Amino acid sequence: MSTQPVDTDLWEGFNALDTQQATTAPWEEPAPLKGQRALADFPVHALPGWLRDFVAAVAEETQTPADLAGSLALSVLATAAGGRSQVHVRGSWKEPTNLYVAVALPPANRKSAVFTLLTDPLYDAEKRLVEAATPAIVEAQVTASMAKEAAEHAASKAAKAGPDERDALMESAQALAQTAASVRVPAEPQLLADDATAETVATTLAEQGNRIAVMSAEGEIFDIMAGRYSSGAPNLGVFLKGHAGDRHKVNRQNRKEYIEDPAVTIGICVQPQVLEAIGRNEAARGRGLLGRFLYSLPESLVGYRKSEPDPIPEDVRATYSRNIIDLTLALADQAEPAAIELSREAYGTLRDYMDRVEPKLRKREGALGHIDDWAGKVVGATARIAGLLHLAEHLEAGPTLPICEETMRGAIELGEYFTSHSLAAFDVMGADPTADRATSLLETLRAHGWGEFSKRELMLKVSRSEFPTADALDPALGLLEDHGYLRALPVQRTGGRGRPPSPRYLTHPRLSTPAT
Repeated sequence: MSTQPVDTDLWEGFNALDTQQATTAPWEEPAPLKGQRALADFPVHALPGWLRDFVAAVAEETQTPADLAGSLALSVLATAAGGRSQVHVRGSWKEPTNLYVAVALPPANRKSAVFTLLTDPLYDAEKRLVEAATPAIVEAQVTASMAKEAAEHAASKAAKAGPDERDALMESAQALAQTAASVRVPAEPQLLADDATAETVATTLAEQGNRIAVMSAEGEIFDIMAGRYSSGAPNLGVFLKGHAGDRHKVNRQNRKEYIEDPAVTIGICVQPQVLEAIGRNEAARGRGLLGRFLYSLPESLVGYRKSEPDPIPEDVRATYSRNIIDLTLALADQAEPAAIELSREAYGTLRDYMDRVEPKLRKREGALGHIDDWAGKVVGATARIAGLLHLAEHLEAGPTLPICEETMRGAIELGEYFTSHSLAAFDVMGADPTADRATSLLETLRAHGWGEFSKRELMLKVSRSEFPTADALDPALGLLEDHGYLRALPVQRTGGRGRPPSPRYLTHPRLSTPAT
């Protein structure tokens, strides 16, 4: 079998044409790398009317980004509904309605004021729950005290009895002791936890019907999760299981707790540098804790705030407070979580969204492949948000009505918002090593101002700890090329023996001026 010789003149002609196209084609604006993403605006319009009005009014009065009040509003709804409702997506797929939300904002952004305005109705609802439960608690306390006293009296009497009466009295004392042990004094109702260590959260969950919320303007929970207040590896089990609703068992020397369907809600605000610090925590990253949070990274308004903003209208404030209290109290009486169904149209809309997200999870070419532990949960989180929006829209009949298509579309807008911001958050946390290395190469190219360079020349200028071999450059160079910072030139084939020529690249004009 014979082979046709390569027409070198023809090959060189194609090569020259490709080179000419690479060098003469106009350059477009490069796409941003990590830390430079264009972030989506918070879709306030996706919220139900009364909640939308309050979020907008809080943002105006406090002169803070709408993202802060909007994200916390979802956490407030999750506090009211978490553990008391779930969204039935299809088959055995059910999503509880609790959420983990983290907003990253620098200091001086009036986070505490926004937290107070959003969470005050939850404390009012908690007071009402305590007032309603107090008679039953007092009755149980009296019953327990009397049963214990009767058991102790019977035991004392049996101990003093003669041989002919002792057996009967001992049997009676044992029965009374078992009765006393069976009396359970209900815990005082609690919606929000002040102390959020893993141990106290587990205990509070067991006491509070398997649900509790942690809301904080300072984000201490991230410090706790990182193990600051414990020796050895941090205890993350209750936070991992409390998001998914997986059974949680605690076996300690002094306590044993079994929590069926735990529902923890978290709404916190952290400083941006905290994200970078917790991103270095291998336990948090490795066990998937960070992938459970919905992140918001709003732009600070400090330096652009009005000195006399419009106050929150009293009717808007009153409506928000009344609706949050009513929703909380209505769902608190649920013996079992209410199952909220999806309408056929809502399910079709969610399915289409799922089909759009799935290819993005691919490791190599997917836009979300490097945060698949987070992105793999975004459809479920969207279903949870849809359930919360639905309950807020239909305060009385919510659990009995199916979620409509319009509500699902609003939830998807919020899911896309959190996707945009969570990508930026994971950039800060260093989730994408290729992007980190591409940023490093970008700084090297800016420093040298090359209009054209070879891979061999670049290898002489980079850190060997970051790029130990020339092959290690390829992923970062490919990313820079994909983002429009570089163009690979056709490989010049010499036809001779020896080492092939090093690949060459053109740089974007904005990089080819040496730094001053």
